[in-house]
Amino acid sequence: MGIIEFFVNLLKDPRGFIAAWIIALGPVWVYTPLFLIVFIETGLVFFPFLPGDSLLFAAGVFSADGGGLNLWATLVVFWVAAILGNTSNYWIARFFGTRIIDSGKVKALTPERMAKLDHFFDRYGGLTIVITRFMPFFRTFAPFIAGTGHMDFGKFTLFNCLGGISWVSLFVLVGYFFGGVPLVQEHFEVIVLGIVAVSVAPAVIGAVKAALSARRAKAGDPVAAAEERVSDAEYERELVREKVRRAEAEAKEQAREAVAAERRAAEEAERAARAEAGGARDDASELAAGEGFLGEASAAAGAARPADVPVDDATAEPARREDKEA
Repeated sequence: MGIIEFFVNLLKDPRGFIAAWIIALGPVWVYTPLFLIVFIETGLVFFPFLPGDSLLFAAGVFSADGGGLNLWATLVVFWVAAILGNTSNYWIARFFGTRIIDSGKVKALTPERMAKLDHFFDRYGGLTIVITRFMPFFRTFAPFIAGTGHMDFGKFTLFNCLGGISWVSLFVLVGYFFGGVPLVQEHFEVIVLGIVAVSVAPAVIGAVKAALSARRAKAGDPVAAAEERVSDAEYERELVREKVRRAEAEAKEQAREAVAAERRAAEEAERAARAEAGGARDDASELAAGEGFLGEASAAAGAARPADVPVDDATAEPARREDKEA
C-alpha cells in the first residue's frame, strides 16, 4: 500500500518530489531516482503505471536556470534510462516471455493489448517502438512483444534509440522552455494531469469503444453484433499468429543451439585430430632420432675394429700341420 501511495503522489506532484530529492541528495545523486523510475517503467513489464511523461516534464522545469538540475545531464540520464530500460525488457521477453505470458501473472498484459500491439507491428513495423513511446502502458509492453519474436535485436536497437531520444527530448524540452511561464507555474498540477490524460487517451478511447460495442451487441444491435464477431475473429486470428510467431521463435532458437552444438563438436574433433597428428609426428621424430643414433653407433664400432692383417702362406702351413697332429 505504501508503494502504491508513493507512486500516486509522484504522479500528482512530481515537482514536489524532485525538489525534495534535490535538497536531500544534492545536484549529482538526484539523478539516481530519476534514472530508476524511467528505467523501471520501460524495463520491467510489471510496472507500466509509473509516471514517465509527467516526470520528464517536471525534470525539464527544474533544468531551467536556477532550478537545481542541468539540462544536458537530465537529457543524457533519461536517454540512457529509456534506452537501457527497453533493452532489458526486450531480453527479458527473449528468455522468459513465453513463461511470463502463459503464467498470467501480469494482469496488465491482456490479450487485447497484445492483439493491438500485434496490429501495430504488422502495420508500422519498427516504428511501433517509436510510436508507443508516447503511449503509457503500451510503451512498456511494446519492447516485450518485440522480444518474443517480432523483431531482431539490431533493428530493435535502432528504433529503440530513436524512440527513447525523441520521447525524452520532447517532454524535457517542453518543461524546460515553458515551465517558467507564470500560467504553467500557477497550474502546474493541472497541466501535469493534463499530460497524463492526453497520454492515456488513446487507450481509454479504445476501451470505451470496445465496451460500447459489446453492450450494443448484447442489446441485439445487428451492426454491433457483426462488429463484435469481426472483432472476435480478428482477436482469434491474432492469437493464432502470436502462437505461430512464438513457435517460429522457439524453432529458430533451437536451430541456433543445434548449430552451435555441432560447431563445438566439430571444433573439439578438429582439436583432437590435431593433437593426435602432433603425437604421431613426435613419435616419428623420436624413431628417426633413434635410428640416427644406431647408425652413428654402428659407424663408430666399425671405425674401432682392427684392420685384417695379411698372413704369409709359407708361414701359416707348418702351423696348420701342427694343429692337425695335435
